[in-house]
Amino acid sequence: MSSQQPNQVFVYGSLRQGFNSPAFEYMTRYFNLVGPGKVQGKLYDLGEYPAAIPSSEPAYIVGELFTIKSEEEFNWAMAQLDDYEGVFPAEDEPVLYRRDIATVLLDNGEKQVAWIYWYAGSVEGHPLVTSGDVLQYRDNKQ
Repeated sequence: MSSQQPNQVFVYGSLRQGFNSPAFEYMTRYFNLVGPGKVQGKLYDLGEYPAAIPSSEPAYIVGELFTIKSEEEFNWAMAQLDDYEGVFPAEDEPVLYRRDIATVLLDNGEKQVAWIYWYAGSVEGHPLVTSGDVLQYRDNKQ
């Protein structure tokens, strides 16, 4: 693994295909889909959005790996995602997520390193998404 920062991001919530959110439209403007994959961790339902937390247990979060289209736009594009994810909120607002590096296991068996947004708050009292797939979970709830 290189000491260089990754130019990829792993998404598991509203930035994924299937949510049909304006945020996904942003992803397709600046990032190319590499493919589906998973990251070790647990996923919780916070109502409006999911919360991923790292875990050493054999549990996985299902999502998609994206890579930046233009290296020159990477820092700017990630700053926009940081803003969307509440990494650096206004003074009177809580930090929602923190961006960190994770290993992504792609569906084809390949491993990649990418940025991920881990939830920075408490998940106590919130339902665990046992499948690790928030789209499947959301569809089953309807």
